[in-house]
Parts: sequence; structure tokens; C-alpha cells
Amino acid sequence: MLTTPTFPLVRQHFAGCSINDLADRFGTPCYVYDAAIMKQRVELLRDFDAIRYAQKACSNIAILDRMKRWGVVVDAVSAGEIERALRVGYDPSAEPAGVVYTADVFDREALQLVIRHQIPVNVGSPDMIDQLGELAPQRDIWIRVNPGFGHGHSQKTNTGGPQSKHGVWHEQIGDCLARARRYGLQITGVHMHIGSGTDMEHLRKVCGAMRQVCQQFGASLRAISTGGGLPVPYREGEAYVDLQEFFAMWDQTRKDIEADLGRAVRLEIEPGRFLVAESGVLITEIRAVKRMGDNVFYLVDSGFNDLARPILYGAYHPIAVAYRQPPPGGEQEVIVGGPLCESGDIFTQSEGGYVQPRRLPVATVGDLLVIGVAGAYGFAMASNYNSKYRAAEVLIEQGEPKLIRRRETAADLLGLEMIPD
Repeated sequence: MLTTPTFPLVRQHFAGCSINDLADRFGTPCYVYDAAIMKQRVELLRDFDAIRYAQKACSNIAILDRMKRWGVVVDAVSAGEIERALRVGYDPSAEPAGVVYTADVFDREALQLVIRHQIPVNVGSPDMIDQLGELAPQRDIWIRVNPGFGHGHSQKTNTGGPQSKHGVWHEQIGDCLARARRYGLQITGVHMHIGSGTDMEHLRKVCGAMRQVCQQFGASLRAISTGGGLPVPYREGEAYVDLQEFFAMWDQTRKDIEADLGRAVRLEIEPGRFLVAESGVLITEIRAVKRMGDNVFYLVDSGFNDLARPILYGAYHPIAVAYRQPPPGGEQEVIVGGPLCESGDIFTQSEGGYVQPRRLPVATVGDLLVIGVAGAYGFAMASNYNSKYRAAEVLIEQGEPKLIRRRETAADLLGLEMIPD
């Protein structure tokens, strides 16, 4: 059982390693992940028949490799994620499939990979059924259903309802069945995910909608997926979902569906954030401390090119100081900003771009900040905006830090570009 964590304002170690030593060895900014936390989160979900990691949260192949070792299968949402899964050795023909492609469209490259490697597809649009069926008939497919309602910690993470692009609209299931029959495709799985930040009220609605939808698919159905959306606390006072209650509700739903269909049904869960968010921190160095009117700024060497969640969603991340020299003592209200040529390059902001100063220990140039709960949608969303080099990634296992992605260089940045004659 998980207990709500506390986030100290001063932090000199992470996963048994000195933060100063990590910064010296790998440079800043730098993403660091604790493999033990990932493994613990996996173990908490063992009641499900299959744990399918939504690799879009953090897709480094070293992390995918560890997930594979722990018996976790993966979801892919692009050609690149398919390639990652295959590179690690996931077998699409296994049961359950080592990798499933889930999307609302096929780009041409993804469609060819799906066909070549016989990767199961979780279709999110009726047109995908035609596009797959014309080139690869007589296949098994999943269908992702939008039940007509959604939920999320931000409107941008709400994946259900009429304003969401995700999934097949629940009233179009009959049309999808007809399209599938046309090509000899069997719908063997149903997926339903309505957004992040699960609460029990919405979960009950999802479970009811799942049972109702599954009654339309008949004897071909072999599996259902709860989707993801399991919340993690980003600040003190936020709580985890009751995993025992969460599983019990889905298990009962599965049993009801089995009774309706007269056959066994596999129950999958598709976590992303839940498995990796709390395992990761972003270590960054304070490069300037300055006062602007009544505001004090800590300006660091990482920006929204490294961690985009604050500027995208107004997301809160806990921040701690790791001192390089004896601390001066005391605390102050500060705004933490990055180096980018953008006024929105602020880590301490709320949704809508409103700056929210944070009470942090007094620090000086050269001290480090540790941005917590950064393992999900951190490096995965990183960019080269302002021609910044993307950070290194490090995995700590049993107290040993291992480089899993080196810091980019100018050669990496320019290697794909050319000046024509």
C-alpha cells in the first residue's frame, strides 16, 4: 500500500547517490531515474492479468528493457515506439502481445510496420479498420471506445467525451463491426480510457460503459483494458487511488462481462505515469539569482525544452535545493525560471501561465535544484527549442548510476540538417 509522500525542501541524495556527484559525473541538466521505484509500482499492479506500459510516458530503451524483465508488456502509439519495442525484443505474437499499437490514425510508416511485424492494433477511428483490412485482412484487432464522457486533471489530458479526438464514438460501434466483418477482422479486445486522474465516481461510470459496450461484440471478445490514468501525487496533500478498490471494481466488471459472454476475458491495465513519474528527477544548476521588483528569481540551466509540463498544463512539480557549499540558511519566495528566450519558461506557474512564487531555501549560484516527480512526460516531451541540447538520462540500480542516454552535442543537433547548393 502506498502512503502519500513528503517532499523535503533540501535534498542531497537520490536513490542512494549524492546529487552533487551525479551532477559532476553527468552534467546538468540531467534526468535521473530510480529503478527500484519503477519495480515497486509494477508489483502493486500484479493482480491484473497483464500490465501494459504506456511507453509514451518515458520511452528510453533501457527502461523498456527493465519493464520486459519484470514481465510488463508495452503499448506503442507511433512507428518510433514500435521500433523501440522491437529493439528491446518484445514479441508481438506472444499472448498477451508484447506490443500493441494504439492510435487514432495510421501514418503510412506505422501501418507498414504493423503489417510487416503482425502487431495487434487497438483502433481509435473507424477509418483505421478499412486501412488495415484492405492490406491485412483476417486479423484480430482491438477497438478503443470513447464512451461519451471523460475526465482529466487538465482539459488537455481529458481523453473522453465529444471534445476529445480519442477513440471510436460509442454510437459508431455497429458501423465498426460491419467494417470489420467486411475484411474478416475479429474484434478481440476493448480498450476504454477517459483521461488522467482516476476517481471512483468516474471509474464506476467507465466500468458500466465497458460492460454495456462489450455486450455488442459477442463471442470473439477475449480481453478488456482499463486504460491508464492512475494518479500520482505531485504535491503534499494529494493522494493515490485505492488500488485494491480500483482492481476490485474492474475485476467485478470483468466477471460480469464473462457471465454475459460465457467465456473467460483477460483484464489488462495500461499505466504510464504511475510506473515512472515518481522514479524520476531533473537535476539542474542555478546559474543566476536576481531580483525583479519584489520578485526573486532562481534562473537555472534547464527550461521547458527539458520539462514542458508546467508551461503546457500549469503542472506542479516539487522542487528541492541540493547545496554545493554551506547553506546560507533561511527561506524565501522565489520564481524558478529557465534559460529560454520565452517569458513562459517558468517552472513555478499554474495553468494559464500565471506565475506562482514558491517558498524555497535561500540558495546561490552553483547550487542545484532537484525537480521531483519528473519521470513521466519529462524527457519524453523534451525538444531542441532554442537549439538546446537534450539532457542526459541516468538509471540508478542498487545504488549504481548507469548512463542510458548521453547528453546531445552540436554534432547531434546539426547532423540531420544540410545546406543545399
